[in-house]
Parts: sequence; structure tokens; C-alpha cells
Amino acid sequence: MASSGCSSNRLRQTIVVALLLLASSSCLASAKHRGNGTTTTVPFHGKDELRRYRKIMAQVARLKKASVKTIQSPDGDIIDCVPAHLQPAFDHPKLRGQKPEAEPEERPKVGGAAAAEAEEEAVFPQAWTDGGESCPEKTVPVRRTRRRDVLRSSSAVRFGMKQPRAAGVVRRDSTSDGHEHAVGYVTGDQFYGAKASLNVWSARVATAAEFSLSQIWVISGSFGNDLNTIEAGWQVSPELYGDNNPRFFTYWTTDAYQATGCYNLHCSGFVQTNNRIAIGAAISPTSVYNGRQFDISLLIWKDPRRGHWWLQLGSGPLVGYWPSSLFTHLGGHANMVQFGGEVVNTRPSGSHTPTQMGSGHFPREGFNRAAYFRNLQVVDWDNNLLPAAALRLVADHPSCYDIQGGYNRAWGNYFYYGGPGRNVRCP
Repeated sequence: MASSGCSSNRLRQTIVVALLLLASSSCLASAKHRGNGTTTTVPFHGKDELRRYRKIMAQVARLKKASVKTIQSPDGDIIDCVPAHLQPAFDHPKLRGQKPEAEPEERPKVGGAAAAEAEEEAVFPQAWTDGGESCPEKTVPVRRTRRRDVLRSSSAVRFGMKQPRAAGVVRRDSTSDGHEHAVGYVTGDQFYGAKASLNVWSARVATAAEFSLSQIWVISGSFGNDLNTIEAGWQVSPELYGDNNPRFFTYWTTDAYQATGCYNLHCSGFVQTNNRIAIGAAISPTSVYNGRQFDISLLIWKDPRRGHWWLQLGSGPLVGYWPSSLFTHLGGHANMVQFGGEVVNTRPSGSHTPTQMGSGHFPREGFNRAAYFRNLQVVDWDNNLLPAAALRLVADHPSCYDIQGGYNRAWGNYFYYGGPGRNVRCP
């Protein structure tokens, strides 16, 4: 009888081990992605992560299939020319079945004491347009997301999104969550847009988990979980893009970066109308220390008739719009506009990151050496562009990244900003 009991125990143990092995292989299989005849194990765990990963790759496949032209960029990007009505924006429940709206006839006009800046025809060279490439009319260029882009992310659910932020993170000292700023901002009024010119640099980013960006923020709501923002500028982000090139980007959120919004076209929302500008594509050329400076001019403004927030290249072409239906507070107006730089400091090796903001040089070095924003303007209730009056400047850690402002007739309100990060005064 004792021998029979031992046999029964061994049989039960064998069955348990077999079941564990079966479950293990089943979980492993569920974390694999099959495509192009190959199987790739993906590092995401949990049903939500795997579901999101498959959804991303399914959308990539749909856009690739819909593309009427594919352009191989010299920097390795692939640009799909997708019919405008099939772009990712129209997967949003509030936009489903729609098509891009016509461009507004009325643009913001120079008003008050604002001096019209002398702008050349808006030039926005990107690597993929070398050789005169562009997408056909009635299509929009979409930078193709590749499997390796998603796999670089720590989370498929949050792919293409900023990390959730503590309350007050945009304006106040935000170093508790690793984000550091050097910015100028205006508040205390109703704003319907913002405009500035900023020079572009190949900022050095120390680790894949960090980024360096320079942008305009249009902000409304409290600095809690109801924060609405619209953002545009240039960014170096090895994790998101896989390289250290400065790239043109957009962002939006309606809940302080918790669950809504994304970079570029990584989620539904922003509606692109331009067939010559690829959001997320590299900007080239860039500024050179002690050499030629290259800047871009950006204007974000609210169409007084339809209420959408449009993105425009200076006084030149429109890029697209954020539909007003996406927002709560920004459905009306902004209560703050912010300009400047932001980096993520993960404190690699236990000390401050050497990730650069702007040119990587302090504002005191001035023109040809430091990063700048110039001709800072806001849009008022009557669609007038006005100088950004009562501009306040703040740097979370001036020894790491600083800011210095001024005014002259050529540049209007301006500031230099940035820095090298880690140095003897920023350990």
C-alpha cells in the first residue's frame, strides 16, 4: 500500500510539472509576434500590454496597406503617403467617419504694438524631402512605426506618450519626477494661441530613457489631473525615435499626461492636412556652434469660427489641427502659454545627467552659441498677434540649465536658455 501511495504521489507531481510547463509555454507563445514569416518574442507582460502591442502593429499594417507611395529617407525613416481620410486621427471615437476640414480663411493678424517680423518663405527642411520628395495631394506623410520602435519602449500601453506627471509639473519645480525646465511663460489672461521662432540643435542625450526638447506649450485647466496642453517643437529622444536626431514633434493631453494624447500621430487626435511635412521626422540642417544658425517658426492658434487649434509654420503653411472636441478646458481658451526647454534627468550613475538642453551651452554665451526663442507672441480674443507681455522666466536648476531674457526691435521679446547638465556646479 505504501508503494502504491508513493507511485500516486509521483504521478501527481509529474502531472503538476507538465501542467506548469504547458502554462509556461502558453504564456511565452502569447508574448510572441508573428510577421514576415518570422516570430519575435516581445518583452511585454500582461494582457493590456500585449493587446496594445498587437493594436499598434495592426495599425502599422493598415497604414502600410493604405499608402499610395512609400519614401525611404536617407536617415533610415520610412514615410508612408496615406490618404488623408485614412490617417490615424479618424480612429478617434469623436472623429470617426470625418475627413480633414478646409483650412481657415482667416489667420492671426499682427495687432497692437507688435512688430511684424521679417520672415522669409517658410522653409522647413527635413531629411526625407531631400531630392524634392513629397507626398501626393490629398495624402499625408506618416513616419512608419516599426517593431523595434515599440520594443524600445518600457511599456506598449504608454508607447508614444509622456510619463504621467505630478501636479504642477509644467510650471513649477518638477525635479521630483526627473523633469527639469528653463522656460518663459505668461499667465493671468485668456490666450488663443502663441508664436515664436527657436533655433534647432542636435542636443546630446545621455541615455535612452531621457530626452531633450524645446517647444511651445498652450495650457489650460488647473495643474491637477484636468490639465489640457497642446505642444509643438523639436525633440531628441533615442527611445522614441531610435537615434539622436532633432525631430519635429507635436503632443496633446487632456488629463495631465495620464491616459489621453500622445506624440505626433501615435494615437488618434491630431488631424494632419499638409503633404510636405512629416511629424516625427528629422530636421536638417541644424544650428552649428560658432557657425550658421537654423531656426524654425511655429504658430499655434485657435480658429475663431470652428474652434479648432491649428499648427502653422510661422506665417507659412498649415500643418494640421487639434479638433476642439478633444479638449475640455482648451475647448474655450488657454490660461497660460509657455516657451522653452525641458529635459529628463534619470541621474545615471547617481549624479545629474549630462544630457544637454538646447545647444548644451549656457545663455550667457549669447548668439551663435546658446539656444534661443525670439519674437515671442500670443494671440488675443480678436485673433491679433501681440507681444508676450509680462513674460516671466524660470529655471528649475540654473546651475544645470539657465535662462536669460531681453527685448530689442529685431527680436521683440526673446530669451537664451539651456546648458550642459552635469558640471562642477551641477553635480
